[in-house]
Amino acid sequence: MAVSRVITSKLQSHFIPSFLEVINESYMHNVPKGSETHFKVLIVSEKFEGTPLIKRHREVNSLLAEELQGGVHALSIVAKTPTQWGSDPNVVKSPPCLGGSKL
Repeated sequence: MAVSRVITSKLQSHFIPSFLEVINESYMHNVPKGSETHFKVLIVSEKFEGTPLIKRHREVNSLLAEELQGGVHALSIVAKTPTQWGSDPNVVKSPPCLGGSKL
């Protein structure tokens, strides 16, 4: 199963999000074509109510620990409550990669 599908499945099962988007941003990095190594997760869940942002990120990272120890090199997380998402549904675009041989 593709890494993006595994990530989506785990996040869906655990957080029951009202909105979830898993974006493969590997193409923005110096990796082989078709790689699944760099992801951005946008997740909106009621389970985040009353939880500080750092704890939200830790919970997502913990849930995806196996993927992060495997082939996933980077994970950007945008974790919002439905209220936060409703008042500001904008997500900052990821910057271009400046690492590796792109310098």
